[in-house]
Amino acid sequence: MSASRPRRRLRLCFVGWGAIASRVGELLAERQPAGVEIVAVAVRDPEIGRPSMPTGARLITRPNELAGLDIDMVIEVAGRPAVAIWGEAALRHAASFVVSSVSAFTDESMLGLLLAVADEAGSRIVVPSGALGDLGALAAASVLPIDEVRHTIVKPPLAWQGTRAAEMIDLDRLARRTEFFAGTARQAADAFPQNANVAVISALSGIGLDRTRVVLVADPAAVRNIHEVSAIGAFGKLDLRLENEALKTNPKSSEMTALSLVRLIENAVAPLVR
Repeated sequence: MSASRPRRRLRLCFVGWGAIASRVGELLAERQPAGVEIVAVAVRDPEIGRPSMPTGARLITRPNELAGLDIDMVIEVAGRPAVAIWGEAALRHAASFVVSSVSAFTDESMLGLLLAVADEAGSRIVVPSGALGDLGALAAASVLPIDEVRHTIVKPPLAWQGTRAAEMIDLDRLARRTEFFAGTARQAADAFPQNANVAVISALSGIGLDRTRVVLVADPAAVRNIHEVSAIGAFGKLDLRLENEALKTNPKSSEMTALSLVRLIENAVAPLVR
C-alpha cells in the first residue's frame, strides 16, 4: 500500500482588503474549502477599521513582513501600484503571486523584473481569469497561429465615471450606446486601469498586448458589465460574451472578478480541478 500524502493546505495573504478581497473573504467563509486559511492581509493604513477582516489574520504594511509567515499564495487586489510594491517580496516568500491588477503588466520593464525574480526563486506569477470567467479556449488556441483578437467592453455610464471617459463624452447625458475608445490592449489598460484591466487578461491569453484590439463603450441601456471576445486563427473561430453583475460595493468591478479568485483558490486544494 502506498503511503498517503499530506493533506493539501493553502496559507493566503491578500494585498489589499477592498471590495473584491472582502467579497472573496465572504465567499470563502461561506464555502469553507478544506485547508485554506487567510493568515495575513497587507494594507497601507492598519488604523482604518475593517469589519469584514478574516478572524485571526495578521495585518502587515511592509513587503519584508512576508518573511517567516510561511505563505503559499499572495493575492494582489489593491490596484496597479501594489504590484510593483509587493511583487518581488511575494515571489521570494510564496510559491505563487496572483496579480489581479494586470494593467501593471503594460510596463514591460516591471514585468521582466518580476519574471526574472520568479525564475530565480522558483515561484510563479498567476493571472486569474477575472471578469472574463475563463479564457482557456483562447489560451489553447494560441498554441497555433491566431490572426486576430478583439475585445469589446460595454458598461453603464456610471461605471465609467471618474475615468478618462468623462473627459471624452458626456456620461451624465448619454442617450445611446457610444464607443469612445479603440486601440490596443496595452493602450486601453494603461488609460483605463480599473475598467479595462481585464483587456490584459485576454491579451496574455492570446496574441499579446500590442496585437489585441480593444473597444470601450458606454451604454445607458446596459444593466451589466459586458465583455465580448472574438478570435480567428488556425484553430477556427471563437466568440465569447459575458454579462456580469457589478460588485454591489464597486460598479467598476464585476462579481465575476471575485468569483474567479474563489475558483482559483479552491482549485489549488481540491482533489478534482475544474
